[in-house]
Amino acid sequence: MYKKILLAYDGSDAGQKALLDCRELAQWSQSDLHLIAVMPSAMSFVGLEGGVYDVELEEREKKKYLAVLEDGLKRLADAGWTARGEVVTGEAIDEITKAAHKIGADLIVVGHKHLDSWAARWWRGSISGALIEHAPCSVLTVITR
Repeated sequence: MYKKILLAYDGSDAGQKALLDCRELAQWSQSDLHLIAVMPSAMSFVGLEGGVYDVELEEREKKKYLAVLEDGLKRLADAGWTARGEVVTGEAIDEITKAAHKIGADLIVVGHKHLDSWAARWWRGSISGALIEHAPCSVLTVITR
């Protein structure tokens, strides 16, 4: 039985479907829900020898990801659920696995949208696929098309 569920929420259609499925799963198993929104680092590399840090970009991105997180928490609250949430900064796989360890998650839920072209699939990569290799617990991938 899943007692602590971590949802990596990005506000996308796939993320919203995962949120709904996560809510139903939590109701069935009477689990605690935790949401995280993973914000990429604002460090952008210009070349091999260095990078540029943009404070304004980081502030705009932080506000965007806080809004995404608040949207997810509100959707759960509107359905009668209480969840904890936070915005974390870094590489998605690392941050999701760290958060899962931190809360002692039994299950990680992520959304995934099938992409039509092979080039789009190759370029984007698969967070859910890589997450399975690094996760400290089970991973549920909710698929949308």
